[in-house]
Amino acid sequence: GSLVAAVLAHSGRLDKEDLGTRIGKLSRRGEVCNMINKKYSEFLPSMQSAEELVAQVEGLSSSIDLLKAGIENEVQRDLNVAVAEFTELKQQLERDSLVLSVLKKLQEFDAAIKEYNTALLEKKYVVAAQQLEKARSSLRALESRKGFELKILRALSTELTVQTQNMLYHLGEEWQKLAVWKLPPSKDSNSLESVLHSELHLHTVPPKEEEVAGPPVAAVLQAFAVLGQLQAKLKIFGQLLLKYILKPLVSYPSLQPLTEEQSEVLILRFQSKAGSGHSSPVEVFEKIKLVFEVLHKYLLNVPLEQAVGQAEEGRLRLAELLGDMIWEELSDCLIQNCLVNSIPTKTSKLEQYIEVIRSTEEFEKALKDLKFLKGDTTDLLKYARNVNSHFANKKCQEVIVAARNLMTSEIHNTVKITPESCIALPKLPDPRAGDQLSTQRASEPLHAGVETLEAEPKLSHYTFALPTCRISASVQQLMELAYHTLLEATASTDQCCVQLFYSVRNMFQLFYDVVPTYHRESLQKFPQLAAIHHNNCMYIAHHLLTLGHQFHYRLTNILCQGAATFVDMVPGFRRLGMECFLAQMRVQKGEILERLSSARNFSNMDDEENYSAASKAIRQVLHQLKRLGKVWQDVLPVNVYCKAMGTLLNTALSEIATRIAALEDISAEDADRLYSLCRTMVEEGPQVFTPLPEDDRNKKYQEEVPVYVHKWMSFKELMIILQANLQEIVDQWADGKGPLAAEFSAAEVKSLIRALFQNTERRAAALAKIK
Repeated sequence: GSLVAAVLAHSGRLDKEDLGTRIGKLSRRGEVCNMINKKYSEFLPSMQSAEELVAQVEGLSSSIDLLKAGIENEVQRDLNVAVAEFTELKQQLERDSLVLSVLKKLQEFDAAIKEYNTALLEKKYVVAAQQLEKARSSLRALESRKGFELKILRALSTELTVQTQNMLYHLGEEWQKLAVWKLPPSKDSNSLESVLHSELHLHTVPPKEEEVAGPPVAAVLQAFAVLGQLQAKLKIFGQLLLKYILKPLVSYPSLQPLTEEQSEVLILRFQSKAGSGHSSPVEVFEKIKLVFEVLHKYLLNVPLEQAVGQAEEGRLRLAELLGDMIWEELSDCLIQNCLVNSIPTKTSKLEQYIEVIRSTEEFEKALKDLKFLKGDTTDLLKYARNVNSHFANKKCQEVIVAARNLMTSEIHNTVKITPESCIALPKLPDPRAGDQLSTQRASEPLHAGVETLEAEPKLSHYTFALPTCRISASVQQLMELAYHTLLEATASTDQCCVQLFYSVRNMFQLFYDVVPTYHRESLQKFPQLAAIHHNNCMYIAHHLLTLGHQFHYRLTNILCQGAATFVDMVPGFRRLGMECFLAQMRVQKGEILERLSSARNFSNMDDEENYSAASKAIRQVLHQLKRLGKVWQDVLPVNVYCKAMGTLLNTALSEIATRIAALEDISAEDADRLYSLCRTMVEEGPQVFTPLPEDDRNKKYQEEVPVYVHKWMSFKELMIILQANLQEIVDQWADGKGPLAAEFSAAEVKSLIRALFQNTERRAAALAKIK
């Protein structure tokens, strides 16, 4: 722009404008002069005065600081002196207060001891006990002060202990006068005669001849309570009350409590009345209630004084305190020795038990009125009300105990069971009757007629009957017990029904476990007992097949879902009987083989000694079989008897035949004597089959010996060989089609021929035909 202006200035066009601008700038210089004037003529003087004022203020401030420092030094020195004086005065005050407090407590202790002594002389035991507690409280306050110990405190503590024991001694003396026990000698304390000599004397009125009237029983007991010694005294009293009065009343039905009031004493004693059996709960409750009423009137209706410092509300009475101590033990005694025995054993008597429940309720209510019991229902009443459960438990326990007694009784006491005499099926209700089925009381005798099936053609009356045999009388009673228990279950509550049903199952399970163990030695030693046990198990299994079905529709619905059965136990009982009898059979087989082992292998029969030994062995075996035939006679079922005797006879014949067939050389004399021995077995062997007592009826079974003795025909063929010549043996063989070939193999026949005959051409020809 200046370049342009310079150019224009040369041209003369900006002269006029440039002049105006310069005039305007010159006019502004007056403002600058005004500003300079104001700064130097007006501001500077005021600034100087302000600076002077600041200097004055700073001087004044330093004076103030000096004054403040002087004041603080003076006041602090005076304040420290004042605080030290105040602290010293405060400590002095605390020491004086502590001394005053200690002196006050000592004065209280002394005053309490003096008042205690005065009250004790006047036999005001409650006041004396309270003063002792005040003294004890003062002493505790003194002992609790830390850092302040007085030698006198030990002396005060000793004095308090002495006075307390003195007080307790006096109270004990008074208590012994107020409640006097006259007890029998400790040796016979549990017998009825000694219990009759037990007495409790309560001296509720002080003797008139004493100058100072004796304290009432309440004062003595309250004083004990204040001193905290009542529980110990009352516990001893409660135990004596239980042992010599309450428990005998429960245990001995003939005891009757008797009270006798005299002018100064109440006597509680017993008298005996004729009585036997268990105590009735109603009678026992009345007796015990009478005792508590007497005790409440003369002893227990006492409100207990509270010790010093305890709340006054909710004061206990002596009866409540005693009740807390002895009720649990008394309740257990009443349950175990009274209520347990009163539980009925039959459903029909359950309704009568309502009277016992009502009596129990009245008994508890009376004790609550006497403040002996609190408001809650006790175990005694709960036990009485739960009679159905206890009835079931007691019934089940009786069933099991009775069953166990039967199981541990002698097995050999037997009864004869025939198809006509077996326990019959009770008449079963119609399964379609449903819930409308009336509960049938099965009063039919167990030996009633058997129901016949309606279908045609009819089966034999004895198709499913148990064969005739002998069983233990105890097992028959056991089965009848099972039937009667199940009949009882049908008329019981659901809970009881289930318990009784399973008790019957447990009864049979107990038989399964107990009998083989309890009678183990007898079952192993005596063949007849093993046979009876076999029959017992089969008899039980026979009835278990249908036992559950008979009661299926008469038991509770819980059991009608298929649980009411005993069929699952049948295989176990059958196996139990079979195993026992088979074990006995093994024993008898072992004895037979042992006897035959003494026959010297039936060799060299021409020797008299050998022949005698073999003959003796044969006779012993026959004797053993005859003895078994007798002990099993009329015991085992006929078919079992014949199978058992046939098996044992077969064992003997098989052993004899095997030993003879094993001989390598049999002379003619040997053969004759062997034949004689075999003939003895064949002639006398069938005679051991005597399953029935009637001899004429046994001939049928003796003729059927080949049916039961597998080796019978083999043995007879052996006898033929012993007496036959070579041609007869060949004829008996008949090219492997004869009777001899049916019983012996070709090798066995050849061995016998070689043993019986010398080596000749005829023997060789005969041997050639045996093939």
